Amino acid sequence: MPVTAGEQRGFIVFGVGLLLLMTLVAWLSSNQKDEGEGTPSSFSVQRHGAKAAYLLLQKSGYAVERWKQPPAGLPADAAGVMLVLAGPESYPQPEEMSGITRFLLRGGTVLLAGVRPDSFVPQSEAKDGEQRIGFAECKPVAPTSLTRGGPISQDGDLVWDSSKAAAVVHFVAHSKNDSAKDDQAKDDQRAQPVVVSYPLGQGRVIWWASALPLTNAGIRDRHNLDLLFNSVGDNRRILWGEYYHEQHEKASAHATNPAQMWALAQAGFLALLVILTFSRRSGPVVPLVRESRLSPLEFVETLGSVFHRANGTQVAVEIAFGRFQQIAARRLGIRGNASGNDILLAMAQRGVKVPPDVAALVSRSDEVVRDTELSEKQALEHVQALNQATLLLEPVVSGTKNRT
Repeated sequence: MPVTAGEQRGFIVFGVGLLLLMTLVAWLSSNQKDEGEGTPSSFSVQRHGAKAAYLLLQKSGYAVERWKQPPAGLPADAAGVMLVLAGPESYPQPEEMSGITRFLLRGGTVLLAGVRPDSFVPQSEAKDGEQRIGFAECKPVAPTSLTRGGPISQDGDLVWDSSKAAAVVHFVAHSKNDSAKDDQAKDDQRAQPVVVSYPLGQGRVIWWASALPLTNAGIRDRHNLDLLFNSVGDNRRILWGEYYHEQHEKASAHATNPAQMWALAQAGFLALLVILTFSRRSGPVVPLVRESRLSPLEFVETLGSVFHRANGTQVAVEIAFGRFQQIAARRLGIRGNASGNDILLAMAQRGVKVPPDVAALVSRSDEVVRDTELSEKQALEHVQALNQATLLLEPVVSGTKNRT
């Protein structure tokens, strides 16, 4: 059957429109970030998500909440409040950066991980260093509050630019070409800072070169977990920033070319004409399939089964005992690494009465955290006793936790 001139023109228009549509889709796809493994959002249960860290902080007694507002809405009373910006997917506008700066000047703490810091906080600078493949070990350089857990894992290639911004360096990554024959000066020169902190006003900035230690994959490493808790410290309120993980109106980091916008508009118009002219409905209308998310309880049970298979019951006691030590150090004015007996003695001297059964369990916490054969029942008893003793030191935590 011969093809008419009108049908030929229709095929040509359809071909041109389809080509433009494919070009547009390819261009948009090339500018989208691959999210196959997720991002450090407190909602994500994927490998690079951070839901495990968020729930773990909640279950450990911290007043943690998701923060979806612009930085201008951060609390005015910022003392004891931490803002966590883990792997943000967009950069703030100038007025938003000013809001973060005001939060720091008022005494807040900002934990910034996995992003160049100069767009979020002042007096900071990062650069591209040597690529760290997988879970690259980074070692502490000084005995600080952040290095008490030992070496951590990092990936990516960001490093702190110490030549432009001064800060206290906690962890460094060493070049792969370092050898045991290098002298100390050469070793220091090749050390690349990956975890630093510095004061700003009455507040403090903590920068991690990578958000790996708080992701669902990285937090299984005990030393990474220690880094998270050491960074949180004794902050009474934790705001997990989700504002820069969501889609909202914000200025682009690059200038927009008007010619590109007109070209996209024309291509979109042609694609719309093609769809309206040649599209045919070939099947029933089916509702979109919603992506299933594990409920918090199911996720906690899954995480618990991982510890159960690994026989890591003593880890729960270690977390509860570490928190007990931190609060005791702040409330009683003793060392942060004091033993259970020393803390009980200090509590007794200040008139804090601890039930005998609770005191007996707390006094053995130093031994229990090293007992790899601890049963689940014994671990539960010690965790309950440590939490009860902690509430005696700081009863405000109980009310805050209930509100959360």
